[in-house]
Amino acid sequence: MTTLEIKENVEKALEEIRPFLNSDGGNISLVEIIEDKHVKVRLEGACTNCSLSISTMKAGVETTIKKYVPQIETVENIA
Repeated sequence: MTTLEIKENVEKALEEIRPFLNSDGGNISLVEIIEDKHVKVRLEGACTNCSLSISTMKAGVETTIKKYVPQIETVENIA
């Protein structure tokens, strides 16, 4: 997968996740992809101070991104 394809697929994954976050007053944006393996995102809105944001990152965001781009090794939320 090329760097452009990886970025496009990560964006598709975020589009899949976004409606669930929006329904709780939150959002997510892609910050950067490092070496085609490490994704940095930013949880926004209500998600920034939600006590379940760690679970959301692991169970929702990371799982969905890896479904679209299996070679991704880490997904990190940056504040």
